[in-house]
Amino acid sequence: MEIIKAFVPLPTFNMEKKWVLPLVISSLICAFLLVTSFNMGLVSSLHTIHSIFSIFPPRLAANQTDPVFVEESKASSPPPAGPSIPRLAYLVSGSKGDLDGLWRTLHALYHPLNQYVVHLDLESPAAERLELAAHVEKDQIFVKFGNVHVITKANMVTYRGPTMVANTLHACAVLLKKNKEWDWFINLSASDYPLVTQDDILYTFSSLPRNLNFIEQTSRLGWKEGQRAEPLIIDPGLYMSTKEDVFWVRQKREVPTAFKLFTGSAWMCLSRAFVEYCVWGWDNLPRTLLMYYTNFISSPEGYFQTVICNVPEFASTAVNHDLHYIAWDVPPKQHPHTLTLNDMTKMIGSNVPFARKFKRDDAVLDKIDNELLGRKNGSFTPGGWCSGDPLCSNVGDSTLLKPGPGAQKLAKLMDVIVRSSKFTENQCK
Repeated sequence: MEIIKAFVPLPTFNMEKKWVLPLVISSLICAFLLVTSFNMGLVSSLHTIHSIFSIFPPRLAANQTDPVFVEESKASSPPPAGPSIPRLAYLVSGSKGDLDGLWRTLHALYHPLNQYVVHLDLESPAAERLELAAHVEKDQIFVKFGNVHVITKANMVTYRGPTMVANTLHACAVLLKKNKEWDWFINLSASDYPLVTQDDILYTFSSLPRNLNFIEQTSRLGWKEGQRAEPLIIDPGLYMSTKEDVFWVRQKREVPTAFKLFTGSAWMCLSRAFVEYCVWGWDNLPRTLLMYYTNFISSPEGYFQTVICNVPEFASTAVNHDLHYIAWDVPPKQHPHTLTLNDMTKMIGSNVPFARKFKRDDAVLDKIDNELLGRKNGSFTPGGWCSGDPLCSNVGDSTLLKPGPGAQKLAKLMDVIVRSSKFTENQCK
């Protein structure tokens, strides 16, 4: 029988030769890097290593995963330096019967550089809201610049409850979505009216730090502690489609210790940095306070004040002024005194840019148009941007400002509330 021997190949020198060339190349590379590190320093050698291996496509390690669920810590920072002329973002809101007044206020406030959100709440008839949207769509100036935005899905606003705060935050979010190229947010109602031109405001604000927040605030609650902070209310505007007054809960609560309460005016001029902090909420405080003020009577007079004064970063930017002339009855009532021609002298002497509240088409508004704004025939308030015949029927240079006497009055106001010791003395005290 023939024995068949199994053939088992043995390692040969020829098979090992294929590893020689890579070994020699690797040795040369290591030697080159070693010499480079001594001659050019460690940083240069690392750069050389990176440049050499950059020819290979990047590959994730086996245990490396995408950081999908990692929460980033986003710190608030002032907006980058923008144009020398600031931009303003307005909310002008109204309710039933306020269409004409809102339209008039919008024209008195308009400037092509600014952004505007207009809102008629859910109490106003649908026909009024549709008419407002139609007016904006047909106005050739508004269409050309696209800077007037109508909230078509109306919100319920009850003023004594948290719905006004929600409506303000909604408008802020819309403005941030539509156009972020603005510096200050200002909330007004259809019963507010400007006492100076937009050119006056933009010119005056050009010299101010863009992080300032004009918001009246104090921690001395006084009678408000027992009548607003401790009671609990339910606002039907949160769940009903018709406006009803708030109702009270028997149980009361203690003043919080996790944060300090502040109160002030519901009308304010806020920096974009602070608005972004409230809307985006990368810190939980704005959301926590929003839930707390849900059951707080007249929450628009406390929410933003409490937020800004409990954040040191923003508390140092708070100017204790709401930029409004408001006259209160004695003793004060729920709503301020309605302004008339008899208040004209005091309004002008206050040097503030806005006043409230006015009756629709009152004679005092005509006097303001004629003597302070130069506004005629229901048109826009004239400014450096106006051209055409009639005036302001077309747009010339939108960056051309023509400040008037109103700018001088505003400068005096800023000297008192911003450029003096009162700025820091009255901050969140």
